[in-house]
Amino acid sequence: MIISDTPVAIEKESISQLRFPLKEVLKSALEIGQRMADLHRGLLLGNIHKGKVKIIFEDGENVRQVETTIWALTDNRVILKQGLGIPLCRIHKVMT
Repeated sequence: MIISDTPVAIEKESISQLRFPLKEVLKSALEIGQRMADLHRGLLLGNIHKGKVKIIFEDGENVRQVETTIWALTDNRVILKQGLGIPLCRIHKVMT
């Protein structure tokens, strides 16, 4: 299966219907560290200013993009409004 590098924009409500493999999408510890820093910045933006971020992530079929507010972070997931979540290991980039 070939996965496109161009993100497909989706609504956050569609995330619950996606299936996520468990494989890490980033290649280096430096990239993973940067992702965590960006997620924490996005969390503060959402909780303090109700600001939205763009999250580029990959499910089992495509690279996707969602614009949303980050409500919480766990060890394994980013939690969005309505309890929706994306596994951290599937996130390519977070843009604040």
